[in-house]
Amino acid sequence: MNILYDERVDGELPKVDKAALLAELQAQLPGMDILHRGEDLKPYECDGLSAYRTTPMLVVLPERVEQVETLLKIAHKRGVPVVARGAGTGLSGGALPLEQGILLVMARFNKILEVDPAGRFARVQPGVRNLAISQAAAPYELYYAPDPSSQIACSIGGNVAENAGGVHCLKYGLTVHNLLKVDILTVEGERMVLGSDALDSPGFDLLALFTGSEGMLGIVTEVTVKLLPKPQVAKVLLAAFDSVEKAGRAVGDIIAAGIIPGGLEMMDNLSIRAAEDFIRAGYPVDAEAILLCELDGVEADVHDDCARVGEVLKVAGATEVRLAKDEAERVKFWAGRKNAFPAVGRISPDYYCMDGTIPRRELPGVLKGISDLSDEYGLRVANVFHAGDGNMHPLILFDANTEGELERAEALGGKILELCVKVGGSITGEHGVGREKINQMCSQFNADELTLFHAVKAAFDPSGLLNPGKNIPTLHRCAEFGGMHVHGGQLPFPELERF
Repeated sequence: MNILYDERVDGELPKVDKAALLAELQAQLPGMDILHRGEDLKPYECDGLSAYRTTPMLVVLPERVEQVETLLKIAHKRGVPVVARGAGTGLSGGALPLEQGILLVMARFNKILEVDPAGRFARVQPGVRNLAISQAAAPYELYYAPDPSSQIACSIGGNVAENAGGVHCLKYGLTVHNLLKVDILTVEGERMVLGSDALDSPGFDLLALFTGSEGMLGIVTEVTVKLLPKPQVAKVLLAAFDSVEKAGRAVGDIIAAGIIPGGLEMMDNLSIRAAEDFIRAGYPVDAEAILLCELDGVEADVHDDCARVGEVLKVAGATEVRLAKDEAERVKFWAGRKNAFPAVGRISPDYYCMDGTIPRRELPGVLKGISDLSDEYGLRVANVFHAGDGNMHPLILFDANTEGELERAEALGGKILELCVKVGGSITGEHGVGREKINQMCSQFNADELTLFHAVKAAFDPSGLLNPGKNIPTLHRCAEFGGMHVHGGQLPFPELERF
């Protein structure tokens, strides 16, 4: 699927003289790998959202900051768009390339530069895998807290771009809460440092602004992350329920009891069966839903919290509550959850993963709404998600080889996201907007808010060359989409012609 990239602040993307650009890059950056032949470009035509594909004009694979700096200066001078890519595991099309642009692959920036156990931080290059940071810190009994399901493969630079979370973000926060600073290059090739080595720095929090900006404001060249001491002990409770609504209500009951679990995850029957067939995690396949609740800290506190949570779960209607008997079973329980996405991939030719967030109190109603939408569109939906912070990950099962099913899956996904917004939630929690959710941005934000987003983009990237066509819709797109809410009887963007 080719997507038209018309989302520039200053209009359409210009045609690029590929031969002249390639010649200048080769002359100015000798020794840097530049891919330009069709067969070499093929592996880079999509990220983890494989339904959308575009062949990039050029792919560059730098290894030094100076190379990235020179590349950006050349691209800026020539007016050539640049899309950054890390490991390519993103699920929203954020690293989808441009036919008339450069794909900047940062995978070779893969060095861990420093682990400081006294300061409890690590300095790493953006291509370092998420899990590799914790592995490097393990000898000091430290670890990096955010743990997306793709942590074995995803890069820390991509985590910064999407503000990634993971199963333990309820207690330990998202990427933005676990950063000290990032080194970046602007579109003009200027070096900047956002944040500091201290736990706080004066002025506006540009580090927080940059985190989650999806490669639209600058290119990450180095990341300094916080490291946490490993908990003394961690225990996992598995609770089975005979309805997803009861499981949803139990989530709020646990938090209301004053307990903040290290992780609180929910899976419905379809995802339970898929994961059990794949991993043999010991899940009860006859349950309509399960909750995985991890409690960590010092031994005495964890023991007491396990007893309290167990009682809350029983009162909430759990048909079974099981405490992992040892570390091996705890790891197995989590392996089933972390492999739920590939497990679903074994039972369906294709699946489409959503990423809306909602207030916890709305979980039962939204789960019922998703079930109703699933019936309406005639597509199965597997629910597996971060229940503790209301970050939904419904997996829509479809077959791209069946005519119309991809379009139906996209339409169903859009309706699920609009349902999340309707109950006071958001269209994305950690996967980002990218190309996938750009229309739904029109449902969540009004004209003034979108104009402010464009102003922030223009302050960092006035030429509009960094990852154009992603994240922030133009006002004309929203007028055509017609999906924005009418506030106080006022039609969004009244100055724009309706089509």
